[in-house]
Amino acid sequence: MRKLIRFATLADRLAKGLPKGSRVTSTEPHGVSFWSNTGRIDVELEETGSSQSFFIKVISGELGRNMMHGEYESMRAIHALVPDFVPEPAAWGTYVSVPDTHFFLCEYREMMDEMPADPHQFTAALAALHQNSRPPPEMEGKFGFHITTYSGNLPQVVEWEASWETFFAKSMKLALELEIKAKGSDPEFDVLVPILFEKVIPRLLRPLESDGRSVKPSLVHGDLWFANSGVDVDMASSLIFDACSFYAHNEYEFGQWRPVCNRFGAEYLAAYHSYVQISPPEEDYDGRLDLYKLRFNTHVSALFTQNQTLREQMLGDMRDLVQRYG
Repeated sequence: MRKLIRFATLADRLAKGLPKGSRVTSTEPHGVSFWSNTGRIDVELEETGSSQSFFIKVISGELGRNMMHGEYESMRAIHALVPDFVPEPAAWGTYVSVPDTHFFLCEYREMMDEMPADPHQFTAALAALHQNSRPPPEMEGKFGFHITTYSGNLPQVVEWEASWETFFAKSMKLALELEIKAKGSDPEFDVLVPILFEKVIPRLLRPLESDGRSVKPSLVHGDLWFANSGVDVDMASSLIFDACSFYAHNEYEFGQWRPVCNRFGAEYLAAYHSYVQISPPEEDYDGRLDLYKLRFNTHVSALFTQNQTLREQMLGDMRDLVQRYG
């Protein structure tokens, strides 16, 4: 956090992000991140003398630069659709006098570290995000994003594809490659992986785009587990943050609600589906969510290289899907 404090006390270094003419009055560490330093910056505005607070992430290196850019674009896209559902992003960039150190800056919102009390309030905002979002006109009907986004410090597939099945298969393949790079191969992969890609994924996702059915590309948060949500202290409203977005099948979001560490229970899914119907064919719904869970659990296993329990969890997911749909 030493870099953050040195940086924030010299406002010229953050000139791109802070309001023009503002004066930094205080900085302090705030929040927790596995991948970056985080803190709060309080400023006094020159014109009015009023105060304003910001949340900042700071990280070094080219990877850090790409991570900050991806988060800014993700949060900006969400804020444009549901402005009360995320802290407003202010800027991203590079320290003026420390050119290898990069930041993401957004408005500071005081949050309680607890689950949203009203599942309907939370899921109404999430449903609005999914239903009201559309890719850029030149990418209408396609899945992807205009810039690489990072879940943790690992990249996600964002290259545009017209087919959700194709996009998801590429996303799953990258997550698996990253996981094997982090932890090495396993003999079971020789049996399970070909079946996963040749049978399970087509079995569960191809019907979404067959017999006249189609999948609407929806902007997703991309990593919506409970720790990336909170409740605004002043407004008592739900907030989400730490987004790594792209346009996806809206139900993809709920793969992150299936792992054992999840706190978004059945009442949240039920509330969401009071606004958005389950995609047909409905009989594949549980299988699809378990497939999406595998994608999340594979990526998480790649992130935490020393945690072998995550590898076993991911293998268990894969065995289960192959047994049911292979």
